[in-house]
Amino acid sequence: MMEQAPLSTLDRKQRLQIPPQTIPKQDPQERITNWDEVCLELDLDTARLEATRCIQCPAAPCTKACPIHNDIPAALARLEMGDVMGAAVKFRETSHMPEMCGRLCPQEVLCEGACVVGKKALPVAIGRLEAFVADQQRKHQGWPLPQAAPPTRRKVAVVGSGPAGLVVAEEMAKRGHAVTVYEAWPLPGGILRYGIPRFKMDKAMLDEKIEMLRKLGVQFVTNTLIGWDITVDDLFEAGSDAVFLGYGVSQGMKMGIPGEDLKGVFTATEFLVRGNLPPEHLPLQWRAPIHPGRRAVVVGGGDTSMDCVRTALRLGARKVVCVYRRTEAEMLGRVEERRHSREEGIEFMFLTTPIRLLGDESGHVKAVRCVRMELGQPDESGRPRPVPVLGSEFEIAADTVVIAIGYRPDRLVIHTTPGLEAEKSGILVVDPETGRTTRPGIFAGGDIAHGAEWVVTALADGKRAAAAIDEYLRRKELGET
Repeated sequence: MMEQAPLSTLDRKQRLQIPPQTIPKQDPQERITNWDEVCLELDLDTARLEATRCIQCPAAPCTKACPIHNDIPAALARLEMGDVMGAAVKFRETSHMPEMCGRLCPQEVLCEGACVVGKKALPVAIGRLEAFVADQQRKHQGWPLPQAAPPTRRKVAVVGSGPAGLVVAEEMAKRGHAVTVYEAWPLPGGILRYGIPRFKMDKAMLDEKIEMLRKLGVQFVTNTLIGWDITVDDLFEAGSDAVFLGYGVSQGMKMGIPGEDLKGVFTATEFLVRGNLPPEHLPLQWRAPIHPGRRAVVVGGGDTSMDCVRTALRLGARKVVCVYRRTEAEMLGRVEERRHSREEGIEFMFLTTPIRLLGDESGHVKAVRCVRMELGQPDESGRPRPVPVLGSEFEIAADTVVIAIGYRPDRLVIHTTPGLEAEKSGILVVDPETGRTTRPGIFAGGDIAHGAEWVVTALADGKRAAAAIDEYLRRKELGET
């Protein structure tokens, strides 16, 4: 380790000579036996030295690449000097969840992807440093409680308690508005609780965030599906002055092939929540434990499929295969997640597509019939279209099959809310700058406004929508809406 004092006197050339610091992780063979986070806690010396690799670019391309524009150079400068709490405060000036973003964001295509240091070496490990300082702040000072403005007479209903909904709830409470968050699941947290495995994020920090919001005055109503138990119009009739829709895209897509109704075939959502959460946190129909058997096959190539293959291992499967119809070059998920999967023993089968799921005499899946693919001309996504290779069919033995090929919106809210328009896909028609929908008083953000994306883009949506909702309420107070 290089001599550390005083780090701030190092010039750019000296900083570029500092080697990337090793991020400690559980050994792959150890971590598949538990549900703890893969990455271990950094020590302060390592964190400071890694922060010193930042060359403090005046143009700050990392900040520009961040959807919420964290002032990364300023935060890392504080960390470099040993001011961990100051670094955490700097991240929290723009981020409502730095400990979560530091773990979950695809930094390689955002801040770290824009890092100038990364042009000649590994980029600065911005995500891990962000998580480190936020964790240290919570550990030593508790979760910071924002100061709320004096109460107004306005009420806001938030539908969905994922990242976008939680940001709107926090911002509304800080501005003095009464906020109630409605969640269809038994506990609040949305995708942060029910879509993110524990080995990627300890749910204790989410529980702390929810508790902080409760102290701020936010109320949570769970086990309530908007559009079924109550409607958006019911929320207005009960006194809400504005409604924010942040219920995400929750319906897992199917392949449309024979055999998807066999026993042992799961959507990604069902498999992940039943595998990662205690029964009391789940709907009654999903409380029975999952036993994947010896052989599991996961279909898909995104981060959700990586979550599923690694969950299957931890549930006891001996062999887990990820089947994807293109090559790895076309995969949309994080490279780190695929690396972790390979380290843990996951087998990848590229240029392969299932065409039928085969069952035994009891109606339980026993094999996946597949066909080899080759890449053709680009499709609407810009990626080469996979084309079946004639005569290339083969079978993979399987005791469990998980379909993780994407999500689509539930249309229940659309069908039960007059004046609310959506695209053919079910994504709501929304002004990207304000989150306004086609119906006055209703705003939206997160995945339901632009399709499945990242936690940090949901935070950005929530911040923009919160500002627009506050303006709408204040204009309403003046009779201008």
